[in-house]
Amino acid sequence: MDKKPNMLFLMSDEHRPDVAGWAGNTVIRTPIMDMLAKDGVVFTNAYTPSPICIPARQCIMSGQLPRTSKCEKFGQDLPPGSMTFARQFALEGYETVVSGKLHHLGTDQMQGWTSRISGDIQVNPYYIGGKAMAHRKNFAEVKWSDAKEITRAGVGKGLCVSHDEYAVQGAKQFIKDFFCNPYYDRDQTQPLLLKVSLLQPHYPYFTSEEKFNYYLNRVDPYLDEEVFDHPFLSQHQVKAGSDVTERDLRRATAAYYGMVETIDSMYGEVLDALTHAGQNLDDWIIVYTSDHGEMLGQHGIWEKQKFFDASARVPLIIRYPRKFQNGGVVEANVNLCDLFATLCDLSETPVPDGLDSRSLVPLMANNGEGWNNETISQFMGTNLMIKRDHLKYQYYGETMPEVLFDLHRNPEESLNFIDEPEYAEQVEQFRLRRSELGFGPEANPDYQNAGYV
Repeated sequence: MDKKPNMLFLMSDEHRPDVAGWAGNTVIRTPIMDMLAKDGVVFTNAYTPSPICIPARQCIMSGQLPRTSKCEKFGQDLPPGSMTFARQFALEGYETVVSGKLHHLGTDQMQGWTSRISGDIQVNPYYIGGKAMAHRKNFAEVKWSDAKEITRAGVGKGLCVSHDEYAVQGAKQFIKDFFCNPYYDRDQTQPLLLKVSLLQPHYPYFTSEEKFNYYLNRVDPYLDEEVFDHPFLSQHQVKAGSDVTERDLRRATAAYYGMVETIDSMYGEVLDALTHAGQNLDDWIIVYTSDHGEMLGQHGIWEKQKFFDASARVPLIIRYPRKFQNGGVVEANVNLCDLFATLCDLSETPVPDGLDSRSLVPLMANNGEGWNNETISQFMGTNLMIKRDHLKYQYYGETMPEVLFDLHRNPEESLNFIDEPEYAEQVEQFRLRRSELGFGPEANPDYQNAGYV
């Protein structure tokens, strides 16, 4: 019986998809990710299931949208013993190992991983109860304002950098022990799923002096951006001249670029460790993605939480030359929830029932006929995005206006076409789909999942 392929899952936090060499950005230096993209399959319309850290990560793990997994808000976690892709691969005989951020806050800190090397391995007092709740901190107590994040940005070594250095060192040590331990040989027939999950380029925006100096006068920060007229999409504004200076915005943008370059070099260390251990990377399935993007001042907004492409769209590369020798570019709408079924398909592993996950393998093989060209993102249990082809519909509850972007006519996402007569039929279809997904005044009370299978 042939051994199943090893898999390397590289993940970052808050990496907007256009700050990458392979995406056409001529300022950023990302040689490692560019190499993966060169002979990998690049998905140019990949979206996060939720534009905020915790729900996005739990949805990726479970292959389910927020409403299906019941992880709709920051702080919620999957129930103990949930069916995650790590658990499914462990059940199929894989060694499943992660080094870095997972953002589990509940009592099951493993959720199917057979080993956790480093990262945020801690239980929130909410899941313990009792006197532990007395030490539970309000989110505002541990977070600066967006304006302060920007004014403090520059040269330095923030907590994200230290976390990532530790995660990479742990991954490299594991690779050495797993493949080359000179004292105790281990079973070399067991397949490996290794995830290296970094915090950067998540704020605070700090980078090395060399990178800061390189990017400071090369980046093109978003200045004088018109804020979109919407009660939710206009939140998290940072105004040049009143909240911060234009130089502050340039410094924060330069630091962000430096952090992207840093993660690129860190992934290079992991790949070098595998190569040094005698592994042929062409035999590996290698994935790179991020949990969501970063507005970075576009539309006058910082951070994430929005359904603008800068926040909701993510970089996604899958490299597997043994099966897809020439790589390629896929423009279809896909979702990070789809990675569960995709990794199962690539490794001939059974796909559990009840997922909102579709295998991307047909798209990778240029056989996307019949693909449901839809992707979905949700936020806080109230906000919903449905993108179908080039139209992006958004619902924000009954107290806020709906939004419709046409990315062909207006890729800048500055115009709302929701009331234009020529879109009336598409809007009605979006509203019907909204109800099927459990949102809106006519929400399906029996919602189970997105209904892809």
